[in-house]
Amino acid sequence: MNKTWWKNSVIYQIYPRSFADSNGDGIGDLNGITAHLDYLKELGVDVIWLSPVYQSPNDDNGYDISDYQAIMKEFGTMEDFDRMLSEMHKRGLKLVMDLVVNHTSDEHHWFMESRKSKDNPYRDYYIWKDPKDGKEPNNWGACFGGSAWEYDKETDMYYLHCFSKKQPDLNWENETVRKEVFDMMTWWCEKGVDGFRMDVISMISKDPAYPDGVVHDNLYGDNSPYVCNGPRVHEYLQEMNQKVLSKFDLITVGEAAGVTIEEAKKYANLDGSELNMVFQFEHMGVVECEHGKWTDKRFELKKLRAVLNKWQTELEGKAWNSLYWDNHDQPRAVSRFGNDGPMYRELSAKMLGTCLHMMKGTPYIYQGEEIGMTNAYFKNLEDYRDIESINAYKEYTENNIMNPEEMMSALKAVSRDNARTPMQWNDSENAGFTTGTPWIKVNPNYPMINAKSALEDKDSVFYYYQKLIKLRKENEIIIDGVFKGLLEEDENIYAYERILGDQKLLVACNFSGNTVACDLFEAEEVKKGQELISNYTYHDKGVLKPYEARVVLI
Repeated sequence: MNKTWWKNSVIYQIYPRSFADSNGDGIGDLNGITAHLDYLKELGVDVIWLSPVYQSPNDDNGYDISDYQAIMKEFGTMEDFDRMLSEMHKRGLKLVMDLVVNHTSDEHHWFMESRKSKDNPYRDYYIWKDPKDGKEPNNWGACFGGSAWEYDKETDMYYLHCFSKKQPDLNWENETVRKEVFDMMTWWCEKGVDGFRMDVISMISKDPAYPDGVVHDNLYGDNSPYVCNGPRVHEYLQEMNQKVLSKFDLITVGEAAGVTIEEAKKYANLDGSELNMVFQFEHMGVVECEHGKWTDKRFELKKLRAVLNKWQTELEGKAWNSLYWDNHDQPRAVSRFGNDGPMYRELSAKMLGTCLHMMKGTPYIYQGEEIGMTNAYFKNLEDYRDIESINAYKEYTENNIMNPEEMMSALKAVSRDNARTPMQWNDSENAGFTTGTPWIKVNPNYPMINAKSALEDKDSVFYYYQKLIKLRKENEIIIDGVFKGLLEEDENIYAYERILGDQKLLVACNFSGNTVACDLFEAEEVKKGQELISNYTYHDKGVLKPYEARVVLI
């Protein structure tokens, strides 16, 4: 059994609510996914990561789970799930489930019991604290706004919710909670799933002192030093590995908010005692301002490069990287890191794909990235559906931290809903996503940007991504080569080498809309090399054209 197949894999993330609707209710579903598996097979991906499809009241679009072993009615039935999984496996595609076990929904049976009384058998499944001076136990703020504590008058105590108040945090200190989680994971593994993407898994162990956090924007204390990478997190993951993960041939990736290089080496260590890899967010935060993520500022390439190069070089030989530009929690890559205007959208989308897929690690493609889908740029708050965006707008404008225009501009740039507009399948009404009314507006650019037109154009972003994936399968150096950064002070070009034995891979990407000087490809040994891929047919001597990407094997 080749237990490192995940190193050679390319993963495609599906956000089921927005992928494909099969029954006309305006909400994507499991049968919609099954109907498009041949499209994913043609792209060439190996693994599909499915955002949550479990039973949920949908306070946070499925990341608030009320039953881990049932399918959300809007998405279909367990029979639909089994058929989808079987059709994936027939095509050689593997399935990664989203595991959300830092918290449950407040409508989960465990929590409904837990809040009944202090001596209920389920009381200790969650984190309950007495009031302090008649108020919250500490000053922590929740990730989706407001306090991280919710008062429950039934028992005159507060429960912790690091996210929405409908997402109470589980108490991992309780051995029975851990057993319940491991039994549930085993149930899914026995059903035939191929792995787990673990939502905010770095937050399952809290600092037992629950101290106050540093206050930002005069609102709430920052809890991240006390809930991320806590004292027992590695102990819990090693236990999970022993009880569940090691018994199956799985791929595992942990979403690790606040993770450092040193912590990542523990989570994703090469001895396999915890997880295969982690998602870090440092490169997503290179433009954070005094109000956290809420800004419309553009990134600086030097900062972005410094973060990505650090993760490439410092994990070398110690742990495995996850490579991604966007996902369901981030804006569209081509809008954030490229240029989504009609002149350069396709060129910059291809450039971004090149830059990422030639690095060391497992690449993730988010639905629509492979056709160059862009941010939605909604004009009205009413168009947004994301709890984080709506709450932030209210909290920041009502407290006069940002004015409405500034906040709308920030939402257009970084709201999670930018990634959640329906997949653009064709140029028919609603982009072919649904025959009904979509749960969130379709991006109005779908007549120009859609999968059907991409498949009809041999020069499209889709076929470029297909080639990137194929190159990975054909060239060991892309998987195993050691990373070495080049031109590390350049403000426009991101360049690096990958080295394996006597082979070298030279990668250079122009992140600007200008022609810039670049002599990397003028050396004789490079001229004799084989160009594996480029987003331009012809090159000019001594320069890279706007958003040009080149990869040469020497």
